[in-house]
Amino acid sequence: MDIEIITNLLSIYWHLFLLFFVIAILYSSVGFGGGSSYLAILALTGIIFTQIRTISLLCNIAVVSLNVFHYQKKQLYDWKKVIPIISFSIPLAFIGGFIEVNKHIFFISLGFTLLLASIVMWFNKKIVSKHVNTNQINLTRNSSYAGIIGFLSGMVGIGGGIFLAPLLHLRQWDTPKRIAATASLFILLNSISGIIGYSLNSGISIDLNLTIMLIIVVLIGSFLGNRISSLFLTPIQIKKGTAILIAFVSIRILIKYLL
Repeated sequence: MDIEIITNLLSIYWHLFLLFFVIAILYSSVGFGGGSSYLAILALTGIIFTQIRTISLLCNIAVVSLNVFHYQKKQLYDWKKVIPIISFSIPLAFIGGFIEVNKHIFFISLGFTLLLASIVMWFNKKIVSKHVNTNQINLTRNSSYAGIIGFLSGMVGIGGGIFLAPLLHLRQWDTPKRIAATASLFILLNSISGIIGYSLNSGISIDLNLTIMLIIVVLIGSFLGNRISSLFLTPIQIKKGTAILIAFVSIRILIKYLL
């Protein structure tokens, strides 16, 4: 990629790079990938809708890869509990990504998914577990929920952690740190599975130069987010501000494609 291409992309998409950079910082600071917000921003641009899902998932993979590496170093994965969840979600995320949807169905599904994500994110503070109640842990039920989330995530182009984490907190599945670690791994594997499914059915057609630059931007943002988390804003403030943004975009999408 030469300097002229980089300069042209920066002049056209500078606002996109800035937003992705900020989103990566904020989401990585609370253990998420940012796929829902990447989708929300991309949905309002002139980028072809068939490219939106791929770009979002690739950026997701870039961000949470650093998170997973960070959590693994701290040995925060209880694999006996994690494996049943990802075993169900990975194949269903692949199926979700493999399904071909037309433009209107995609954006309507995206709009409702983003709206639900914003509601979950807004109320997340009220369902954060402070202890683990092993008597309430049901691996079959948790795995079934994870599979449903994986399918939806693959279909619209997110990792699904934004839904999984609150659900695990609600069910007092484990400590907050272990849930954050599991959500990051869930996002990473679902994103990879979803993009493989999508590529096998529709093929991947993206602006490679733009995508590479966006991935670099979110990697830098994620690196910073992991180090300055909670320095200026609390996780709750970050989540609420992001929830408002996602809700605004989802309503705009639904108004456009439903009315």
